[in-house]
Formats: sequence, C-alpha cells, structure tokens
Amino acid sequence: MTMLDIVSVALPVPLSQLFDYQVPTDGSLLAPGMRVEVPFGARRLIGLVIEWPRQGAEEVRLYKPIQKVLDAAPVAPADWLEALRWAASYYQHPLGEVIAAALPVVLREGRAVGLVQRHLIQLTDTGRTALHTLPARSHRLRRALQAVEEGTRLDAASRRRALAEGWVSETLTPPPQPVIAQGPELTAAQSSALAALRETPGFVVSLLEGVTGSGKTELYLRLAEDALAAGRQVLVLCPEIGLTPQLTARFRARFGPVVAGFHSGMGDADRAQSWLAIREKQARILVGTRSAVFAPFANLGLVIVDEEHDASYKQQEGFRYHARDLALVRAKSANAVVVLGSATPALETLANAKAGRYRHVRLDERIAGAAEPVAQLIDVNHYPTQHGLSEPLAAAIERHLVAGGQALLFINRRGYAPTLLCDACHWIAPCPRCDARLNLHRGEGVLRCHHCGYVARPPRECPSCGGKSLVPVGEGAERVEEALKNRFPGRRIERFDTDRLRAAGKLEALLDDVHARRVDVLVGTQMLAKGHDFPALSLVGVVNADQALFSSDFRALERLGQLLTQVAGRAGRSAASPIAAEVLIQTREPKHPNLVALLRDGYGALANTLLRERADAGMPPSAHLALLRVEAADRGKAEAFLSAAKAVFPSTRSVQLLGPAPAPMERRDGRARAQLLLSSTSRPALQRALSAWLPLVAALPGVRQLRWSIDVDPVDLF
Repeated sequence: MTMLDIVSVALPVPLSQLFDYQVPTDGSLLAPGMRVEVPFGARRLIGLVIEWPRQGAEEVRLYKPIQKVLDAAPVAPADWLEALRWAASYYQHPLGEVIAAALPVVLREGRAVGLVQRHLIQLTDTGRTALHTLPARSHRLRRALQAVEEGTRLDAASRRRALAEGWVSETLTPPPQPVIAQGPELTAAQSSALAALRETPGFVVSLLEGVTGSGKTELYLRLAEDALAAGRQVLVLCPEIGLTPQLTARFRARFGPVVAGFHSGMGDADRAQSWLAIREKQARILVGTRSAVFAPFANLGLVIVDEEHDASYKQQEGFRYHARDLALVRAKSANAVVVLGSATPALETLANAKAGRYRHVRLDERIAGAAEPVAQLIDVNHYPTQHGLSEPLAAAIERHLVAGGQALLFINRRGYAPTLLCDACHWIAPCPRCDARLNLHRGEGVLRCHHCGYVARPPRECPSCGGKSLVPVGEGAERVEEALKNRFPGRRIERFDTDRLRAAGKLEALLDDVHARRVDVLVGTQMLAKGHDFPALSLVGVVNADQALFSSDFRALERLGQLLTQVAGRAGRSAASPIAAEVLIQTREPKHPNLVALLRDGYGALANTLLRERADAGMPPSAHLALLRVEAADRGKAEAFLSAAKAVFPSTRSVQLLGPAPAPMERRDGRARAQLLLSSTSRPALQRALSAWLPLVAALPGVRQLRWSIDVDPVDLF
C-alpha cells in the first residue's frame, strides 16, 4: 500500500457525489475553492476542490491524478462555498452543477481571468519637453503626447514607445471610492420607515411594504449609504433585466463608480469583471438579476430584494433555486441587513411578517402627493371589443392624449393572436409537439408555440376541410398595437415585449423616449407592469383581466392581484400630471368576488383571504412542497416511473404524497409529462424525507432513459 494525498472534487455532472483524485506530485498546494482540471471518463472537466487534501492507504491505480491546478488560491471566500453547499443540500441538486451555475462562464471554462487593472498615464518632464522639440515629421508621436496631456487614451504602439523613451509614467489607479450625492428630502412617512429599518443592526429581515410610488428606492439608497459608511458591501436584486437599467442608474447617480451590474444581458467578460470586482472590493454595490446572488462578496452588509414577490426570482430549469430565499441565507452568514421590498408581497413573505419572523414596515402614501387612482371595470359583455379595445377604453385613451398625458395598455400575451381558427369547420392550429395551440405572430409571418418554440408558416387553407377562411381569434400585444395605430394615426405607439426588444440596448432607448414624452401609448406585457416610473403616464388600461380567474394554478389569484395592483400603480405617479389618473380593466366577469374585493379593498385584503384559503387547503405558506417531475416518450412510462418512486418512499406520517398525475400540460415538446407532489407542514421533515428518498429514486430501473427532476418550493405546478 502507498500513502497518497487525495482531494474530493465537485464536477459539473448530474451525480450527487464528489469525486476523489490524486494530488499532483509537483508540489502544488490545494485548498477548498480552487479550480482543477481532471479526467472524467473520456473527457476532461473543470471542477472545484471541496475538501482539504487527506492521506489514505490506497493503491495508486485507484485514483486518477489531477491534470492541472488552475488557481493559486480559492476563487471565492469560504462562506461562498458554504452557501453553495447549503443550496445543493436544500434544493436536492448535485453540488457540481450548483457550482457551475454560480461561477461566471469564463471561470467555469477554466480560463485564467484577472480583474482588469486601470492605469493612469501622465507626461513626465522629459515628455513635456519632447512634445515641443520632436521633429516636425513626428506627427503621430506629437499627437500621442498631446492626447496624454489632454487626458485621453493612447493607442498601444504609441504607449510602448512613450514608456520606452521615458516620456510618460504609468501608475495603477487607486480603487474607486463612493461619491455620495445628496438625496432628496424624505417625507415624514419615509423618515419613519427608515428609522424602523435602521432600528436593529446585523441580520434582521424587514418587509418594506409600500404602495407604488411611495419612495421605496430612496430608502434603499439611504440604507446602502449606511452600509458603505461602515465599510460593507451591498447586494441589490431585481427580478428582470428590463428593470436593471433604471435601478443601476439610480445607484450610480448616488454612489458613483463603485456600483457594478450583473445580469444575462451583459457579455461573459463583463460579468466576470463584476464578479471579480465584488470579490476584490473594487465594487461595493452589485445590482443584478437572480444570478447576482452568487457573487463572492468580501464583506456583505446589506441585501435588498426589490419586487420580492416576483416569480422571476425562481429558476425554473436545472438548478431550481429561489434567489430571494438564497439571498437570506447569504445575509445570515454575513450578519447582513435584509430588506424585502414590494407593493404586493408574496403570501409566504406576508405569513412570515404576521408570525413575527420578519419586521413589517409600511409606506402607505405616495411621495408625489398624488392619490392612487381608483380602478374601474369595463364589462365587455356590454361593450364588445374590436381587436382588444372596447369603446370606453378607446375613448379614455383619446381623452388622455388630448390632455397631454400618456397611456399604457397591458396585455399579458405576446404575438398577434393566440389562436388561428377555420371559420368553416372550427379547426384550430395545434402545436404538433405540445397540448397547446400555436400563436400567430403576424409581423414575422409565423405560427409559434410559446411552450416548446415550434415554428411553422400559417397554412393558406384549412388542413382539415380545405376552407380558405382562416381567422385569428383573440388578442396579443401585436394586435392591440395595430388597432391603436389604426385608431390614433399620427400618435407614436410602441410595443414592449420580448419579441420586440431582443436587440441589446433597445429597451433602454425606448424607455428614454417614454421619459422624454416622445411616446404616446405603450403596449406591453409583464416587463412594463412593475418597477418603472413614468411621470407623465395618466391612463392604464388592462385589456383582459380574466385569464387567471379560473386557472387550476393555486397561485393564480395571488399573481392576478399582484399584477393588477402593480400595473395600476404605473398611473398618476406625478402630482403634476395634466389630467387625473385613471385605471380601466376590461373583463367578462365584473362580478367575480375576488376581482371585486381586490378593487374595493386592495391587495392586502385579497392576500388575507387567500392566506385563509391556503391554510384550509394545506397549501403554501401553510405547507411546504416538493414536486417530482418526469418526462418520458409516452404516458405509461412516465406514470410507471412515478408509481415506482412512490413505492420506495420512506414511510412517514409527516409527509403526504399526492399523485402520480399527468402535468396540467401533459404533452410538451413531444414528451409525456407527469408529476408527484410532496407536501408537509414541517420543512425539516420534508428535507429529511427527500434526502432519504431521492437516492432510491435515482437507483430505479430504467431511470436513465427518463428526464426527471425534483423542485423544492415550486412556484407553479405547471
């Protein structure tokens, strides 16, 4: 037997285990958090050392050697790795894949990356002399020295020559420092809320529930100023890329160059630089979407989760983490303050506040002095719509535009129409791979499935009866945009959705035009429903409020209340609005009790009703869920797998199993889908059961021929 030094390495493979490798004999020092390149079957993979080298009396041939050590020190602090180990355990996901999700692409690929150092180049005395004494033919060098004197950049060749001649000196610029600008005077309500948020230092979670336009962002800025003054860093999470430009701009306007961004709209190199800048404390504030929660903070002191209720914080594929919840874990380990901000808090967050686990701070009035607009229903049974617009809504748009206001029409559906119908035989264009209809996108001239991405050209005649009368049924954002352009010629109508705004920078440019009042009417999906501040916006119209009223999703009414409250909150945010703000909601169900209660009593009352209903039904937040999903070639194989999985579930009274059952959309992307729901009133009991059960599931016969996953705390059961 030979005594070996071996280490355990996490690899980006779908296996819930670590892999032992022999430490190189070249004297390389290894520690947890360092990247290594190792052989894995016929491949070479980049992994992360998890455990310190240890000795074992084993035969050399049992362990493959590490091929290359990529780092001289761990890539991130120890608490970063501990947070990832917690996440892998809680979400029941392989640690190697969790680490791969947390690392920037360039580090994940094994590349050597360092923080770009900024250099200050200045003329020396010799350079100043040369500027005036160089021969007349040295035009390029003279221009280069002139550029240095004026503070502009040198090209690489001129820089090398100037350094070699001693004409310039080059020094590293010092790390950026906060440049704190003066903020506006707080209202009495803001001052009271800020005092409450500052009351307890260290780890404490506060729900900041403020009506739209109440000035929550200014409180975020004041708390960030406190953190910077204490030498600590700040994480600011927002749910969508579309909200990051204005939030980042607010923080940079207040704090200057110490603010970095992190989201998927940035290039891989830029994201890596932000990640490293946070690690090295070159950046003090990071503003980003959910993946920013994995940044390696050196000294985290404040975590802000804006629009904390938003479902976009939940990753729906692969490693299914919830960024809001993981942010709390990171804050606790760093003893950092947490603020969860929303006008429409998630029911889980409200339940924690009501139980006293979170501090509950309220902002109940708008800072501009404008009253919140009262929403009114338009019964489209009495006022039929034309291409999504009823006459009362169209007349209101005209009235607000004439008065100098702006209008926003919200429709939560992309494309031109959700259905293409044969008027003769009632054939509807189906997706051949999903239990869904194809959506017509007239601008692109295609039918598209919004679930699997299938695309086809619209048929010239009905495939069922040969008829020529194929008509679009229903409205999407594209159709409403067309109707508005026909109704209001000469007015600028702009559509905000992912179909329209795929190019980088397009959203920012359009938002600038809205703020400059160069846009009259905005038509948009969810990306316009929250977070944005349009001072001239005086009318909000909701084209169709009924989609969620009869949904099988237990969260549908909660989301409807949040969405309608948020989109209504875009109107009348400025007291200087040229016309009184209005919110008009088109519906075929004007007497639906939940819709009536929402408009009469507000989101808080609806939330309290839903909390009672959830408790009666044993659903979150009164219970904790996990969902075992499977996809197979046919329904029989999917259900057989789930039945076998249910059969090996450890016997326990504290966890209830519901199913197996087909998924609400049973066929998607050509595969049959089914699921098994686990429910428990005890989170620890659910975790214990999952930890004991999932290895048994992974060992079931034929499991490798299936796609299966576990989703802890699912946000939907779709």
